[in-house]
Amino acid sequence: MAVRLALFVDTMMMALGTIWANKLRSALTVLGVVIGIMSIVGMTAILNGFSESFQAMINELGPNTIMVQRFGIASFGSGADFRELIKRPNLTVLDALAIREQATTLETVDVWLGAGPGQNVMRRAFYRGARTKQLAVLGTTDQFAKVSFLTLQEGRFFNQNDIERRRNVVVLGQTPYKALFPASDPIGKVIRIGDEAFTVVGVVGPRPSMGGLNTGVDDFLVVPYTTYEKVFNVEARRPKKSDFLALTIVGMPKEGVTRTEAISELTTLMRIRHGLKLNQPNDFDIATSDLFVKFFERVTKYIYLGLVVISSIALMVGGIGVMAIMMISVTERTREIGVRKALGARRREILWQFLLEAVVLTGVGGLLGILIGIGIGYAATALTGLPTSLNWKPFAIGMGFSSAVGIIFGMLPAMRASRLDPIEALRYE
Repeated sequence: MAVRLALFVDTMMMALGTIWANKLRSALTVLGVVIGIMSIVGMTAILNGFSESFQAMINELGPNTIMVQRFGIASFGSGADFRELIKRPNLTVLDALAIREQATTLETVDVWLGAGPGQNVMRRAFYRGARTKQLAVLGTTDQFAKVSFLTLQEGRFFNQNDIERRRNVVVLGQTPYKALFPASDPIGKVIRIGDEAFTVVGVVGPRPSMGGLNTGVDDFLVVPYTTYEKVFNVEARRPKKSDFLALTIVGMPKEGVTRTEAISELTTLMRIRHGLKLNQPNDFDIATSDLFVKFFERVTKYIYLGLVVISSIALMVGGIGVMAIMMISVTERTREIGVRKALGARRREILWQFLLEAVVLTGVGGLLGILIGIGIGYAATALTGLPTSLNWKPFAIGMGFSSAVGIIFGMLPAMRASRLDPIEALRYE
C-alpha cells in the first residue's frame, strides 16, 4: 500500500510539473472547462439566492392567503389554452361581497380592483413640483393591509365610512411616498392622481421583495374600491362580457380552519354563483403561496436545464481541447515513454501518468471556474443587489464535471501512450 501511495504521489507530482512547464498551453487548454464551470457555479449561486428570497417573501406575505382570479398561475401552469381562458366570466365585487357574507371558514375577505389579469389602471401622482413614475392604482376594502401583512408607517388606512361615501382618499406605498414627500409629512396633503385630487390618509411600510431588489412591489397607490369605480369609470359589480376586468378576491382562513377547508368552501360558493354544473370545470382560478412557489421552482428548473446544456457545450469544447493537447503531448514525449518503459514502467503506470495529467489539468480548470463563479456571484450582489446563495452543490457539480471531462477526454491519449512499443519509442526522433 505504501509503495502504491508513493507511486501515486510521484505520478501526481510529475503531472503537475508537466502542466507547470507548459503554463500558457495548459491555460488555453482548460479555458473551455473554466468557462463551463464558471457559468454553472455563478448562475447556480444567483438562482439559489433568488429561490431563497422568493420563499422568504412568500412566507412574509402569508402562507395561508388564498387568491381567486379569473385565471392565473394555476391555469398557465397546467398548460391551458389562453383563447379558452379569456372566455371565462369576469369576477365581480358582488362575488367578493357574497363570499364575505356567506363564507364560514374565512376570517377576512378583500377585493383588489386593478390586480390580476385584465385592464389595470396605471397613473402618475403629483404634488406641487414633484411627480412619480407610472404607478399601479388599486381599489380595495379596508382589509387590504391585513391580508397583505402590511404595517402602517404613518396615518391610518381608509375605513368603511370612506368606502360607503366614495371619498377621494389614498394610502401611499413606499415609492410614491419617497418621491412626493421625501422630507415632509404627507398626512392630510392633497395630491393629484391623473386628473383627480386625493387626500393622503396613510402610508404603508415597505413590502418584502426578492433579496432587497427594487422589483416594483412598492409601486402602488391604494384607494377605496368604490372610489376606484367612480373615478376610473369601472363597472365592477355587473361588468359586460366584453370587459376585461382586473379583479382579485383575497381571503384568509379563520384560526383553527385549515387552508384546504377554506379553499373547498370558497370553490363551492364560486361555483354556485357562476351556475356551474357538477360535470363542468371551474371557470376561475384559486391560487395559494404553495402554487406560486411550485411555479417558480418549475421555471428555475428549466433555467437550470438550459444552463447545464449551455455549460456542457463549453465543457465539450474544453474536453476536445484537452484531448488534442494530450495527443500532442504523447507525441512530444514518445522518447520519454520509451525510456520509462525500458526502465521497468508498466502499461498501467504510463496510463495513469497521462490520465492523471488530464484530470489534474481539468481539475485545476474546474477549481478556477468555481473561484471565478463565486466572484461573479458576489460581484452581481455588490453591483446590482441580486441575491446570492452558495452551498456545496455547485462546488461538487463543478469538480465532478471537470474531473469527468479529464477522465473521458484523457483516456484515449493515455491509452495510446501506454500502448507504445518501447523499442519504437526509443527510436523516435
